[in-house]
Amino acid sequence: MSDGGQQNYGPLGTALVIIPTYNEAENIGLIVGRVRAAVPEAHILVADDNSPDGTGKLADELAAGDEHVHVLHRKGKEGLGAAYLAGFAWGLENGYGVIVEMDADGSHQPEELPRLLTALAGADLVLGSRWVPGGRVVNWPKSREILSRGGSTYSRLMLNVPIRDVTGGYRAFRRETLEGLGLDEVASAGYCFQVDLARRAVQKGFRVVEVPITFVEREFGDSKMSKDIVVEALWRVTQWGVKAQVAKLTGKGSGKA
Repeated sequence: MSDGGQQNYGPLGTALVIIPTYNEAENIGLIVGRVRAAVPEAHILVADDNSPDGTGKLADELAAGDEHVHVLHRKGKEGLGAAYLAGFAWGLENGYGVIVEMDADGSHQPEELPRLLTALAGADLVLGSRWVPGGRVVNWPKSREILSRGGSTYSRLMLNVPIRDVTGGYRAFRRETLEGLGLDEVASAGYCFQVDLARRAVQKGFRVVEVPITFVEREFGDSKMSKDIVVEALWRVTQWGVKAQVAKLTGKGSGKA
């Protein structure tokens, strides 16, 4: 689909950019505007978890003035994974050919989205990667970089997936990829959700491609990262890895779950 002579990203269909929000009133208008400028033909779905700061109302106002913007109001804060799963279901039901994950805080730069969409022509899933050549992070303390790199390395080795940035959340899926991942079996709520989808894609034989991005730390609002999220990710990755190794050794399957 093209709009006003803008670049067409191939025969995959219209792209839907899902932006989960919880207390992102300072960011939502900015990020929506940047996405609309970067890829004018794309549509946007704001999946708001009943933000007490009025993010949902602001999103409704944006949608009222722009037919490319949609809002999914959820009952409350249930985690990143739950918000994306609801957004995926909405996008697939409404016929979108490409579905994109993007943070609301500007850390995933919309100006880099064309790079992901272009790469999707030769892939089933494209990951915006901080840890491949050309990728980088801006304004992160060293401790957080070590945590993120370490988490991706641990996940890659434990799950035997050839992905450098397993935990990253800037992603573009073909609709057929999402339909083939077994989303009804995904239980991860926090950032471990990203690891889960990546491992499922590899297990299912989908072609996963990483493209470099510059990840910029948020300027407004509070990070959703917490100790509980890190613990959940570590526990689930360890479980998946051990299960896969046991299955391999006993010849009872691939350990998919």
